[in-house]
Amino acid sequence: MAVMTIRNIDDAIKQRLRVRAAVNGRSMEDEARDILRSALSTDEPRARNLAQVIHERFAATGGVDLPDTPREAIRQPPDFGE
Repeated sequence: MAVMTIRNIDDAIKQRLRVRAAVNGRSMEDEARDILRSALSTDEPRARNLAQVIHERFAATGGVDLPDTPREAIRQPPDFGE
């Protein structure tokens, strides 16, 4: 088993962990282990691609047909006279 030390925890978070551990009849260490275990037990990926999220949100509205825009010929670059 691995050992992990967590530093710089806010006092309010530590107090809430202490109370939650007492309510559940566990030590703070065991409560923290249980929180980590339950948070990481799901196989569902949390981080998703932003483009995928946007696509899923607007997929029901369908696509957008934009009018064809006429193009002009590419202009010649300026001659700075050598």
